[in-house]
Amino acid sequence: MHVTIDFPTNITAEKLFFPLGIGTPHHSVTSVDVNLPYKTYRIHGSNQWVGVADAPDHAVTLTYEYADTGCPYPEEMFAHRPSRFTRAAHGLREDAETLRDAADPAQAVVNQVTGLFSYGHVDKTYYDDADELPQLCDMTTGSCVDINAYLIASLRAAGVDAGYVTGYFFPEEKQGSTFEMHCWVVTRDENYGCREWDIAHLLKMGRQDVHASLNPKPGRRAAIAHSMGHDIPALGLSDAKLIAEPIWVTQSGTERAEMDIRLTPW
Repeated sequence: MHVTIDFPTNITAEKLFFPLGIGTPHHSVTSVDVNLPYKTYRIHGSNQWVGVADAPDHAVTLTYEYADTGCPYPEEMFAHRPSRFTRAAHGLREDAETLRDAADPAQAVVNQVTGLFSYGHVDKTYYDDADELPQLCDMTTGSCVDINAYLIASLRAAGVDAGYVTGYFFPEEKQGSTFEMHCWVVTRDENYGCREWDIAHLLKMGRQDVHASLNPKPGRRAAIAHSMGHDIPALGLSDAKLIAEPIWVTQSGTERAEMDIRLTPW
């Protein structure tokens, strides 16, 4: 299958960053094609690579080719790399640690975190301007990124191996089209093996009975990157929240590209 991303140029940008893909048990990125020259740089400690190009004067088409044969989730995905997006505050850790002895700690943590969130996008997240993820005691509105950052920190505090995956979700009703990224969580343990969780989709469907499922909402997805809090020393980049989709780099910071994303064949 192929994921193709089209977006116009940004006349204020200097550089363009984009991830080069990962492999999962469901599929693996085998090639990346883009209509401009680029260099590759490694993300420190994660065995992931990004493409970096000078901002072009034309529209960009970026295509990822996937093989149907998969591979295990990257081991680096389950490692904790300290970052303000991954460090858990003392209260958060204490909450999660009470669930270590549950019959199914991962499910217990998922249930706890689900009860803290309603799905939505906000101008200011609960962790903006914080050096660590704060404990939540009241219902909080958050996107898939916000929910899963809290979930990952809670799972790790409860002693569960957990990893954060970013990519694209193509809803069945849109027949291979989307306009934004999505993210989900993977856990693994001796009793239940490797499981995938998508709290955000179930909350969007008005459901609180969150269970392990890759596609609780009908559709298909394509993984593209993993983890949060990235360093690329060669580029002077430190503690970047995500490198999961094409990003313009301008003199004032970074800007998300306005994308048209398609999956073929559907």
